[in-house]
Parts: sequence; structure tokens; C-alpha cells
Amino acid sequence: MPRNIKLEIEYDGSDFHGWQTQPELRTVQGELELSLQKILNQDVKLIGSGRTDVGVHALRQLANFESGLDQETILKALSSVLPRDIVIKRVEEVSPGFNARFSAKSRVYRYRIFLGRTALLRRYMWEVPYSLSVERMSQAAALICGEHDFSSFCVVQSAKENSLCRVDSALWRHAENELEFTIEADRFLHSMVRILVGTLVEVGRGYFSVADFMSIMRAKDRRKAGPTAPACGLCLVEVKY
Repeated sequence: MPRNIKLEIEYDGSDFHGWQTQPELRTVQGELELSLQKILNQDVKLIGSGRTDVGVHALRQLANFESGLDQETILKALSSVLPRDIVIKRVEEVSPGFNARFSAKSRVYRYRIFLGRTALLRRYMWEVPYSLSVERMSQAAALICGEHDFSSFCVVQSAKENSLCRVDSALWRHAENELEFTIEADRFLHSMVRILVGTLVEVGRGYFSVADFMSIMRAKDRRKAGPTAPACGLCLVEVKY
């Protein structure tokens, strides 16, 4: 009987067109499925915990698939054939009912900002050249905790009837010339974190007040919100089950 295998995956999203397989484009799911097909000599459909957009990274993406091989054999085989920008951190056999996407209770994303310019970190942080009020940004971020309609913070094309998300925490951390935004929620809309960050930065710059931010959220209108922050600063850091 096939085993249900769970993969813990780390990847640098810089040179990928996101997680989801797309014809003639390099994606994380596509690379993994191609590698697994070579190892298992059969078609493989990988179920990911969620889709990451073009250029977004992952410290701990989770995925599952069925295989007759044991986890140690799969780990060694994948490690020998995968490109350097994908690393399998762990392989584990899980119960038949486990589904990386639908079994997840929440997901945690982190967005990093560098205040100024950086040569070494520019592929993993958003370079912001102006000063920001972390206090105002934190006050605005606190408003998104709880269950809200996040229509204002998703791309219009993906807006669906259900735009409700439950945000468990949304925190800014400031250390020297780096800012880090960590958010945990039960689900995320398309580009939601990046639009939130772009809007919160506008609050930090003084373009929007904290009250403006609340009005934007209540408007349920993407046109009212700020710009979409660059993909390079975003990373999926944890999936909770």
C-alpha cells in the first residue's frame, strides 16, 4: 500500500515563477514533481500547503504525495537531483488522511525590509530609503488581528465571495537598519501580505494615518490601499497543523 509522504521544503524563490506548476515556466512544484518522477518512474502530484507567488521564498513549505519508497531513500534521492535553490529539510511518513493544504490550521509569513541599501541582502529584503515610524505601523498592524474582510488587500482578479481571513498575530520588529513583519493567519488571499506591507509602509511614511488604514480596510476596495511590496522580501516561515 502506498505511503503518505510529507516533505519539508526550503527554497529561494528568486528564480522561480512561484510554487504552482505552470507550462513552460520554472516553478518549485514543477521541479519537485519532475525530480520525483525520475526517482519513482511514475507521475507524481504534489499537494502543497499553499501557493507562493513569483519570487517569494520559503523556509518551511510543506507538501505531501504517495510513494512506495521509505522516507530515507526519498530524502537521499531528492537531495542528489534537486537544484541548489531547493533543499529538502525533512521527509516523514504521515497518516493517510493528512493533506498538506487542507489539514493546515494556520500559516506564518515574514516580510523583511532593509532601511537603506544592501548589496548582500537585496534578493531577500525590500530596500526602503526613507525613514519610517514603526510605532504607527505597529498600531495599524494591530487593527488587522481577528476576522476581517481583506478585499482591500488582494489583487482584484482574485477577489472572491469569501474574502474573510482570521489573523492571529501581526507584529513589527525593528533591529538597527532592518524591519521584520510577521503575520499568522488561517488563510491568505492572493498578494495579501505584500499589499498589507506596502500599505503599512505608507502609514510609516506618513502618507496614511492609522485611521486611514482602518478606513481602507473597511472600504473593501483594492484601489484604496497602498502599493504591493516587492516579492523578494516575503518568506513562508511556518505551517501549523
